[in-house]
Amino acid sequence: MPKDGIARRKKAESLVFAALILLSLFWLIDTVYDTIIVGMKCACDMGISHVLEAGTHFVLLVVQVLLIVYVRRHVRESRRLERETEMAAARAYDEKAKSAKAEKEIRELNGALERRAADLAAKNRELEAFSYSLSHDLNTPLTKISVAVQALQDSYADRLDETGRFFIRSIVEGSERMEELIDAMLVLARIARRELRREEVDLSALAVGVVSDLRQAEPQRRVEPVITPGLSATGDPALLRVVLQNLFANAWKYTRQTPEPRVEFGAVEHLGTTTYYVRDNGAGFEMKDLDRLFKPFQRLHDQEHFPGTGIGLATVQRIIERHGGSITAHGVPDHGATFTFTLG
Repeated sequence: MPKDGIARRKKAESLVFAALILLSLFWLIDTVYDTIIVGMKCACDMGISHVLEAGTHFVLLVVQVLLIVYVRRHVRESRRLERETEMAAARAYDEKAKSAKAEKEIRELNGALERRAADLAAKNRELEAFSYSLSHDLNTPLTKISVAVQALQDSYADRLDETGRFFIRSIVEGSERMEELIDAMLVLARIARRELRREEVDLSALAVGVVSDLRQAEPQRRVEPVITPGLSATGDPALLRVVLQNLFANAWKYTRQTPEPRVEFGAVEHLGTTTYYVRDNGAGFEMKDLDRLFKPFQRLHDQEHFPGTGIGLATVQRIIERHGGSITAHGVPDHGATFTFTLG
């Protein structure tokens, strides 16, 4: 009901109640006068008819008082119910407004998600095109350069002086370096597009296999590996092997100038979350360079002493994030580095 209609109704009820009170007062005065004052004056000659009349007036008086009390209570109850009805209507209106707002927000979120999905699909297509360009469009001319330089070196080596041979070596080394970078970028692109296959993975066994491969690649190295047995996680076995392979290879490389190299793999439990770590006692790094550590092609050490593509830790971070986890590192120059990561 509109507010002005409710106000008019309350005003009408008040007027009716006031009129009823006035009529009741007049009736009460008349009754009191007839039953008491007149009765006292005529008590001496009052017959049975007068007694009956007085009694009737008294009963009517009691009924009138009860009627006034009842009407008053009825009016109060009616107003209370009206107030509750108004409050319920206001709450219903607020709930409806909130529901409409929530529905609008949900529609907006759905639209944003659809746009986000479309953007991701477009970026995936661009990444696939970029990968194709790397594997074909760039490799083809690079192969031609390598073949031409090799032919030049084989056919005209005796005609070149030391400067000419230096230029040829520079071209060959640059071509090989370029091929390594292209291959590393292709690995990173494939990992971004690869579908996750989750299962229970024995990380300790993977670490043992990675260490065995590193020892075969550099049999002259004497590195002490410390691998905690029984470590496991849920994830993609192939991708988790890439994670451990890059982290162990990183530690293996940066302990090359350490007298007693040591690489550890373990885990700690805190508040229901398992945090894995790979620790070494190698070259370490400055903590101010932490933001650069996981960016592609960002190297913290010189290429001559510690060769590499600068893509390994970026690959590790991409895999960890695809598993719903995170990775960070702590290092001290000449005292080693510790990489810690979680898996969702």
